[in-house]
Amino acid sequence: MSTRVSGSFSVIMTPAATPQQSGRTALGRMLLEKVYAGELAATASGEMLSAVTDTKGAAGYVAIEAITGVLQGRQGSFVVQHAGTMADGKQQLSIVIVPHSGTGQLEGISGTMAIRIEAGQHFYELDYSLP
Repeated sequence: MSTRVSGSFSVIMTPAATPQQSGRTALGRMLLEKVYAGELAATASGEMLSAVTDTKGAAGYVAIEAITGVLQGRQGSFVVQHAGTMADGKQQLSIVIVPHSGTGQLEGISGTMAIRIEAGQHFYELDYSLP
């Protein structure tokens, strides 16, 4: 059975390298630093690779993010994998907990995360299961 928790998060993205042009697409690499609030009280760090085309709103990204903190009173860490695309006003985003990445009281965690941005504020919903 899965449990859903939600809250907000802040993110700082720092370029790790100068974007490289490949045809109509700029390829970038960013360092991520996040702070999660709510039922997941945690910090996270990771890296993102992006491909932004010269067509407005058309892009893709992948990222790996290591999250450490407290999830509903359980201390530990886990890793999530992002894969997202945007085109023609539509977005597709998949964020999955990497299998067997949980530590401490989060060992064995599995699940998915969704994010949304409203008025510049970031929010998450984490659906997870523990053994």
